[in-house]
Amino acid sequence: MRDAMNAVSPDRNRGGRRPAWPVLLIHNLDAAWTEAEIAVALDEVRTLEGALKEQGHPVANLTVRDRDLERLLEPFDPRAWVVFNNCEGLPGVPGSEARVIDLLDEMGFAYTGATAAAMDLAWDKPRVKRLLDEYGLPTPRWRLCDTPDPAGWRIFPAIVKPAREHCSLGVTTDAVATEPGELSDRIAFVLDSYRQPALVEDFIDGREFHVSVWGDGEVLPAAEMDFAAFAEVKDRLCTYESKFEPGSRHYEGIGLRLPADLSPEENEALRRTVVEGYRAVGCRDYARLDLRLRDGVFYILDINPNPDISSETSMACAAEVAGFSYGAMLSRIVNFAARRHPVFGA
Repeated sequence: MRDAMNAVSPDRNRGGRRPAWPVLLIHNLDAAWTEAEIAVALDEVRTLEGALKEQGHPVANLTVRDRDLERLLEPFDPRAWVVFNNCEGLPGVPGSEARVIDLLDEMGFAYTGATAAAMDLAWDKPRVKRLLDEYGLPTPRWRLCDTPDPAGWRIFPAIVKPAREHCSLGVTTDAVATEPGELSDRIAFVLDSYRQPALVEDFIDGREFHVSVWGDGEVLPAAEMDFAAFAEVKDRLCTYESKFEPGSRHYEGIGLRLPADLSPEENEALRRTVVEGYRAVGCRDYARLDLRLRDGVFYILDINPNPDISSETSMACAAEVAGFSYGAMLSRIVNFAARRHPVFGA
């Protein structure tokens, strides 16, 4: 066993300064994207690369343009690099985030972020809901539907989501149903459009929080989504357009309060729920949990073990509030991964 006196923390080397491990930054670029989407992705990667370099990390930038990731990785020695996994899948291969991670494992790379098992789990919303129920963690009441009949569901408003998608795909204002007819219609829409079961949940019309966690369960300041601009219940949610369509009503209208205005007791209750959810799903290095507050209870809506961590996201903003520059945040994530490296972690 390594002498504890010589152990390297994720933030310090033996000289007391943060180690600047060489970073292999991998990211995907899909020819099917629009020119605007490609431009945004490249700009985000340049910012990420520059921030790591400012922290002293040598960086090799590897763009994944097709499904042959193994060929791209072959020239790189896993003993010499920590992979910063910013690759959200293999271009042209839907739902392949976990396959990227499997390949990194097979080739012996230490990499940032979630394992393939955690990623597979997070994609499967019903599995996550069952897990949260098993752990006794608060999550909105739910039902899985493979026909338009909601089988006597009586909780309204309700929200309907595709059971196995992420990035809020299928989440629009029409996803909120206020009566049985709307609910049946929306379930039918999801079944037809996404070719998968529909997840029906109690729509908690309360305060919403996005909470980033990193390392072994350190919680960053909570960000609150501000829906004050919207009077209608169907508008008070984070839709797909609110995340990915600049200029849209929800993108422009939903505000951000950071840190959220919570009492010490509320902050502690939120922290406990978030850490337990983070660990239940098997997250590591970093993740984001989305929750809503009703009657003093924080309900887990979603657990994302591979959230967007570009420079303007809620995690980057929360890290800044906690005293970390963007580069320092990224470097710390690299250091978490370096603990698992066969050479750097020794």
